[in-house]
Amino acid sequence: MKYAFIFGTSAFIVPQAVIVTANEDITKQILHVHSLYHDNDPASFFSINLDIKDSAGNYIRLTGNKAESEGNYKVETTKDSVKVLNADGSLLIQVHQLDDETAMNLEHNITAEFEVNIPLAVIRINGDFFAEGIHIIAENEKLWVNEDSWATAALAGSGPLRLTADGVVI
Repeated sequence: MKYAFIFGTSAFIVPQAVIVTANEDITKQILHVHSLYHDNDPASFFSINLDIKDSAGNYIRLTGNKAESEGNYKVETTKDSVKVLNADGSLLIQVHQLDDETAMNLEHNITAEFEVNIPLAVIRINGDFFAEGIHIIAENEKLWVNEDSWATAALAGSGPLRLTADGVVI
């Protein structure tokens, strides 16, 4: 099975439903897709484990969409999305499983990669957060990993999606 992670206008297709940070010899899982929403199964829902920090350095840990860490943030969930809001209501991170129609209406370079790799799920990530000293900003147009920016990329890899101090590695 393959999963497509969308950040801004870039897609990274990998065989695992995880995103990790890699810093020298240390690898840490920051996002794990626990379960997917299936529109033909009304009891299904999108569920993740998450381990990140906000801009003040506060840990945000979710297990199965439930907060495991204390802090001044709010978790909002729907059948296909998990959103973490800062205390002021601003977005920290949103992880959203796209439906097939929305996914196939993305930019042509991304949908062409979907046709070749056929991901099981397409997951869009937006926000401004930190993970193991790496600053990640995912907006509508770009992905920034520290000072490295990505736009209109469509890449497939054989390992997990890794965010490093130098950028994205798949």
